[in-house]
Parts: sequence; structure tokens; C-alpha cells
Amino acid sequence: MSVDLPPQLKAAVLHERAAGGLAGKARSLSAHYRAGGASNHGIDLGAYLAARLPATYAAVARVLAELKSRRPDFAPAALLDAGSGPGTASWAAVEFWPALAAMTFLDNNRGFLDLAKRLAAASTHAGLAGARAIAGDLERPVTAAPADLVIAAYALAELPEARAGTAAAALWQASSEALVIIEPGTPQGYGRILAARAALVAAGAHLVAPCPHAGPCPLASPDWCHFSVRLPRSREHLHAKAARVPFEDEKFAYLIAARTPASPAAARILAPPRRNKAGIALKLCTPAGLEGRTIASRDRDAYKRARKLDWGDTVS
Repeated sequence: MSVDLPPQLKAAVLHERAAGGLAGKARSLSAHYRAGGASNHGIDLGAYLAARLPATYAAVARVLAELKSRRPDFAPAALLDAGSGPGTASWAAVEFWPALAAMTFLDNNRGFLDLAKRLAAASTHAGLAGARAIAGDLERPVTAAPADLVIAAYALAELPEARAGTAAAALWQASSEALVIIEPGTPQGYGRILAARAALVAAGAHLVAPCPHAGPCPLASPDWCHFSVRLPRSREHLHAKAARVPFEDEKFAYLIAARTPASPAAARILAPPRRNKAGIALKLCTPAGLEGRTIASRDRDAYKRARKLDWGDTVS
């Protein structure tokens, strides 16, 4: 799955971006995020738009596609974009649920909130263009009423891992139905997802994805649960990152929790399928734990289906 920015967001980003000296700043910012740095202070907003917004959008879109697949009946009318940054997750959400009407950006960085409002003003989606911007933090997401959908994309990374569970519990209270948490696909990001998972299970949340069960995670260090999404690089993106490859693979970890259960997945693919002459080998997370499964090439029907599977997909 390759994910590109919607045209209106792409045009708004190009309009906002600073003209000079951006490439070096963008490379520095990417390194900052890979090292687990926060964005609440000292972030160059133009560099963020070039280096991080496209990848964040792709990861959010990939996760929301999973929510849409697992819960096709879900039709949110209100969204809280918690730790919104420039509102990236909100742009992705309206692609999946155009009926979203009440939308709120929540962030502790006034520069990001102002940027989110300017970008949103370029949208023809009424809910997005009219989104409210509220200064606040993840552990006290004060809103007028719970939102049907709360998204915290790359937001828990702003907090120490020890506080990730508390923040997730607060975000759960701000949601009337579904909570989506996305973090960098690093061991540290996975650690925050695990802390959030424990807090949400304790609060009675139903895990929608990626976990096919609510029991202890079967992975042990140095392994960790994460996934990948590919995004095309525009000419501006290539220049900003001084890159030559026309695509980027964004690694991410995530969790979707809801108050109404989804049909449980039988198993989730935890790594890129390994293909050889004998067949396709899959690393799976199942309710019974980790499982290695090989689909033999001689089993033509099963092999044909398995060839379409990718890292992060569910299997029966």
C-alpha cells in the first residue's frame, strides 16, 4: 500500500513551506524524530512539513484503513486530533469518513495549532475547514464532549514512557467509541504502545488491531511489534531530504481500541513474508502466541492467496 497526500493538503503544504535552507533542517529533524525527540519546542515548522508530515499522513492513513476494514459500521461524526501538530491525522480521517462534522485540534504548541488552522482553511471539507484549535495536553484533553474518534498520532512520544499509560487512559475517556494511537516503529515507540495497551485493557477497551487477542504480547526483546507503509516522495520531498530513492518506507507501531468489539482477527502478519521456491513463510501473532506458518507452493489455491499478503495483514 502506497499512500500519497491528498491534492488540497499537498497544495497547502507547498504554500506554507519556507523557501530557503530547508534541506539541512529537514534532515536534522528526521534524525531528531528517529532518536525519540519531542516536537513541543524548537521545531522548524517548514522542515516539519517537508520531513515528517508526508510520512505521518501515510502511517495514519494505513491505520485508519485498518479501522475501516475491521469496523465497517463505524461512522464517526466528531473527531479529536490529540497532539495534532499541523492537523495531519484530521486530513487523513476525512478521506475515510467524509461525514465528519465536528473536528478539534489539540496541541500544546501554539505554532502547530496556528499552522493546522491555516492548512485546514485550504480544504473544501466543511468540518476540517471549520475545525477548532485548543491549546492543551494529552493527559488532560479538555473538550466540550467526548468525540466518536480520538487519534493520537506520534503524540505519546512527547511523554516519558512511564506516563504513556496515563495519557492513553485520559484519551480513552475523551472518546465515546474509538481511540487510535500511532507511534514511531522503534523499540521506544513500541514500549509506549505496550503501556497504552495495558491501560486500555484495564479500562475495559476492546482491542481492534493489530492484536488478535487481549492477552500479554508474545514478542520478547530484542523483537518488537511494528509495521511499514510506503509513500512516494515528491520532488520537494526528495530535495528536502537530499534523497535519491523516489519513495520512503515509514515504520510505525499502533493500537486501535473501541468500546464496541470488532470481529476478531485470526492472526496478524508481523514481518515481511519470506518467499522462496518451496513457498511463503509467515510470522504470525495468534491468540495462542507466535506462530511460523509456511504456505507451500504446491498448494496452488492457498499459495495464490498468500502471494497477495503483506506485512501487517490479517490471515484466517
